[in-house]
Amino acid sequence: MSEELKPPVWVNTTELLKRMADDIASQTRVAVDTESNSLHAFREQVCLLQFSTSQADYLVDPLVLKDLDILAPIFSDSGIEKIFHAAEYDLICLRRDFGFTFANLFDTMQAARVLGYPAVGLDKLLGDKFGIKMDKRHQKANWAARPLTKEQIHYARLDTHYLFDLRDALETELREKERLDFALEDFRRACAMDENKARTNGDSWERFAARKDLSLRELTVIAQLCKWRDREAERLNRPPYKVVMDDVFVTLAKNPPEKKVDLSAAGLSEKQIRLWGEMILSAVRRGEAAPLVERRHAERKNEAVLKRLEKLKAWRKNAGAQLNVESDIILPKPYLAILSENPPKNIHELMQLMKDSPSRAEKFGAQILKALGVKHAN
Repeated sequence: MSEELKPPVWVNTTELLKRMADDIASQTRVAVDTESNSLHAFREQVCLLQFSTSQADYLVDPLVLKDLDILAPIFSDSGIEKIFHAAEYDLICLRRDFGFTFANLFDTMQAARVLGYPAVGLDKLLGDKFGIKMDKRHQKANWAARPLTKEQIHYARLDTHYLFDLRDALETELREKERLDFALEDFRRACAMDENKARTNGDSWERFAARKDLSLRELTVIAQLCKWRDREAERLNRPPYKVVMDDVFVTLAKNPPEKKVDLSAAGLSEKQIRLWGEMILSAVRRGEAAPLVERRHAERKNEAVLKRLEKLKAWRKNAGAQLNVESDIILPKPYLAILSENPPKNIHELMQLMKDSPSRAEKFGAQILKALGVKHAN
């Protein structure tokens, strides 16, 4: 597939935004993507929104246009299909930054997963199906920087420009394999999810809590170091790992330094020691003196629930292998908990528990009941 692409429309005024919104509102479908700066800022934000219609590619600059409410009706309109690739992260970011709600979604990555594709990256799919080459180096670019380079602009528009063709090709395959209903259920579930993942300032140490090689005192030291690092990262507006890496904190907790000269042994650079040496030493001392932190232990399910959970996992893994798909395509993760904690006694109860995925309940219902040990499941 080769074509001469018209330049994308750079949308950075309210007039251009309204013109774009009017165009999209007149369509039955639109391709969408976003670019964020998670690798370059303390609090990530959407730095670019890409839209493609059948006639034009648009790049919207939300760093200039602070009010994007005019786009909300488009995302919530069930009459306009929104085509994403790997929608989950984009939806989280769009909900978080703009409060958008969603209806009528098609996710080309999830469609490829339902079909059992071994590689589902957009570059791989476009390359294999249409011979289109994408330079994925720009994935890690700082999308908050302005102006964007010509290469970034080209990369960004390619993320949506070919999604119509990819979506149509995948829908054809889904129909041929009789798996379209599976995909549509997944798309509807993605629209309904609301997973605003807020940053947990001061609690980032809990990522270390599951490590068996760390004592409570060592965890307490790490907790103080994380609190300092979060404050410093926020002040500098950079990701915490770009201040000090996690593995350095583990070394500092296991071998508490007494003086700045001891910090290099933990892996800190001369620049880090010069900038933050005293603050790091102070955080370590606070951790050595502070009351011990407590590990949060997940509530352990009873043995009957755990046994049902393991049986379901074993069944879906085997069923996935038979259809050449990953196990969560057979039975999405939320249903593992629902069915193991509230085991259905018959097919009617199972259909109720899986009412958001009726095609899976119909296709696999008898097998699920059998895996759960329900008699007369056939």
